[in-house]
Amino acid sequence: MTRLAILLTEGFADWECAHLMASGRTYFGIEIVVATPGGAPVVSSGGLRVTPDADADAVGPEGCDGIVICGGTIWQSDAAPEISGLVDRFRKAGKLVAGICDGVLALARTGALDETPHTGNDVEQLKAAPGYKGAAEYVDRSRAVRAEGLVTASGLAPVTFMVEVFNELGYGGDELDAYSGMLAAEHQAACDVGAGHYR
Repeated sequence: MTRLAILLTEGFADWECAHLMASGRTYFGIEIVVATPGGAPVVSSGGLRVTPDADADAVGPEGCDGIVICGGTIWQSDAAPEISGLVDRFRKAGKLVAGICDGVLALARTGALDETPHTGNDVEQLKAAPGYKGAAEYVDRSRAVRAEGLVTASGLAPVTFMVEVFNELGYGGDELDAYSGMLAAEHQAACDVGAGHYR
């Protein structure tokens, strides 16, 4: 069975990994392992209290097929946990490493983005990360980017983030295409004036 670790921190962004976690577990039968710094409970930006399965330091590529770094404002602060060792272990083992929104900022600090195509909220934000040298590899696009075992996305792309994580784990195909199409359908008319107004 595929096991996917999701790193959540205090103030994590509820929506960024929700599709990935729920559909991975219920639709594809992926075991989701929620990890936090120190194994402590965390509260999301929306007030959801989460009791983790594991301490992030105890999660590794020998027991998981990938690690996902969920975004949250902690990654913009001095309280951001150090995850270089965690990311390095997964990268060296050839396992999936993924980050969304400020989770990409966390990856920027580890050096994981320096030589691999990636995206995020904004390249200028990543340039401010200590040690980041990957600006030449930045892809300015609204959808997630998958390259060389790395998946990145802005906070506005949780659906394509989910899709590319599943693709990297080997779950791509017609079923995933149909599922992502259903999730994307509501955005097709997003630019229509008054599209959401009904009497």
